[in-house]
Amino acid sequence: MSDLNVLFRKRIGIPEQEQLRFEKLDELLVKTAEKIPFENLCIMEKRTRELTNENVMDKILLQNEGGLCYELNYILYLFLKENGFDTKLIRGVVYNQMKQEWSKTGKTHVATLIQHNGKFFLMDTGFGGNLPLKPVPLSGETVSSTNGDFRVERVDSEHGDYQLHMKIKHKDQNWRIGYAFDTNNHVKSVEDLEEIQTIIKEHPESAFNKRPLITKLTSKGNMTLTPDSFTEWVDGQEKKKGIDEKTFNELKRMYFGL
Repeated sequence: MSDLNVLFRKRIGIPEQEQLRFEKLDELLVKTAEKIPFENLCIMEKRTRELTNENVMDKILLQNEGGLCYELNYILYLFLKENGFDTKLIRGVVYNQMKQEWSKTGKTHVATLIQHNGKFFLMDTGFGGNLPLKPVPLSGETVSSTNGDFRVERVDSEHGDYQLHMKIKHKDQNWRIGYAFDTNNHVKSVEDLEEIQTIIKEHPESAFNKRPLITKLTSKGNMTLTPDSFTEWVDGQEKKKGIDEKTFNELKRMYFGL
């Protein structure tokens, strides 16, 4: 068993000898979402490194940090490959519901596509609090998890050939678009991810180079930390409080291990 396989299992709490079957991927996604936070501290603290297998492993599996989509889904992709799954990394464009427009950073969202028994499924562990927590079939079928309802629809556009639609539990009354993605636009090398990281770091419209953001799912909802607030969703109830820099650093360690 490779170092990556051992370390990833240890980080999220899967026994070393347990065979990873397709039917167990729901559990894998839940454990990953609860153990590895979505966060942009490396970008905000200007300590990003070249994206290599070794550097991403070191950051997430040895230093026990989190990351953004191009890191979280990349480590998931490597782990799935190690365990015999037919998988590819794909690029997508996030839809901003508040502004009713597609992200001006372009195809900077990274997710995972797997093939099982001749069918394709979208997997994503790098979409903040909007994680499906299950493989979502590209057939249009709705899947439901503790985080809400999700489906992938065939929509040909300049942004790709499919869209992820979602209805987050306790938050969305109606379906909304998460992102569009292109099943034909695979991430061919880690250099593609380096390009994405550069855009996220430098683009004036990037949502992740303005202020620190840390979020992760919990067994009862999710929690989000910014420099001035800490928000918890517990069984559909929102609790939000204002904080200062000292409290931010304390909560960062206490709840996210960062």
